[in-house]
Amino acid sequence: MASNLLTDAALRRAQPLDKPQRIFDGDGLYLLVRPDGKKWWRFDYSYARKRQTLSLGVYPDVTLARARSRAAEIRQQLLDGINPSAARKASRVEVAPAEAVAGGVLAADSFEVVARDWLKRVHAVKVTPGHADRTRLRLEQNVFPWLGARPIGSIRPPELLECLRRVADRGAIETAHRVKQAAGQIFRYGIAKGACERDISADLRDALPPPLVGHHAAIVEPVEFGGLLRAIDAYRGHSSVVYALRLSALVFLRPGELRHARWEEIDLDGALWTIPATRMKRTKQEKISGQPHLVPLATQAVALLRELHPVSGRSAWVFPSPRSYMRPISEIAVLAALKRMGFDATAHGFRASARTMLAERLGFDDRVIEAQLAHSVSDALGRAYNRTEFVAQRAAMMQAWADYMDKLKAGADVVKLRA
Repeated sequence: MASNLLTDAALRRAQPLDKPQRIFDGDGLYLLVRPDGKKWWRFDYSYARKRQTLSLGVYPDVTLARARSRAAEIRQQLLDGINPSAARKASRVEVAPAEAVAGGVLAADSFEVVARDWLKRVHAVKVTPGHADRTRLRLEQNVFPWLGARPIGSIRPPELLECLRRVADRGAIETAHRVKQAAGQIFRYGIAKGACERDISADLRDALPPPLVGHHAAIVEPVEFGGLLRAIDAYRGHSSVVYALRLSALVFLRPGELRHARWEEIDLDGALWTIPATRMKRTKQEKISGQPHLVPLATQAVALLRELHPVSGRSAWVFPSPRSYMRPISEIAVLAALKRMGFDATAHGFRASARTMLAERLGFDDRVIEAQLAHSVSDALGRAYNRTEFVAQRAAMMQAWADYMDKLKAGADVVKLRA
């Protein structure tokens, strides 16, 4: 088909008729003139033997030259074997809902516009940026390509279920449940906005297989754990990794909390490590206004840090990267070391090891253990534990844990105590 048939003068002269009319520029690009006088750029193409149409914006906001440029980009995508419609849906993260509506890409009551509005106004306010990004990506990859352009009030439960099953069928069952949870919140937000009348995700309560509960690989048997501790003591590697391994077992923090340790947070004389709320695994509000997490340091932990300070003390990081003192060790450094030693364990697994043996072998109160693990738990009355509670008990527990590990390393017999 010939192209570049239109001129700016011809576009200005185009008048509405009683029914929509198409004024062709050629090679798939045309201007749709509606009876109400609105003029929309459209591009028709064929992909996988199916006829599809893309909106390229409103004339004259989108000029003839710009429409041709966009049409040329679409033709190039087709030559590269890319479905332009799918590519657009995947990249809409860069298009704000208001812009998408104004540009004719989406209707104001479409699922995607309502979802992105919820992401911006509700979800991003409550959760951390990383959490919000993960939710957005799940929606962009698993829902928007199929339901994004649909009016949210017209979507039926089987259609949402089809999206969720598509995720579950590739083995990502937990992701499917997370997508369903996010969709439910979007539908409830849509109800508040008047875009839909009910939350259809509630109809799918038992429609997905239950998520498989996974655990970080951990060693919870004392004898095996003693072998791991001996292997750690014998491990030879970069000082940052060696000491991170040893401290991981002693303080059982989350890997990210440990590797981002800064010397300014640690009081060696007071045997206390104070981790700012912003670095803990918490809600966005708790990161802003929450209390720091306190880590009492056993004498063994203090001794290790005093050994390390002359080596890494000129860096702000306790465990600087082998490649640069300006950043900490990588997130897989400890895991890689464990694998090299031949152990099926993870850095996060030290938490499970400590949690199990502190309760079952040393008989410590669950509340004290959970407080040290910085878990978000409540008492029988629903009151959240204060992360600065049980400090004296936690200090005693951390020393008892360090002493217990020394016994395990020495191969001493261990007796299970009554909780």
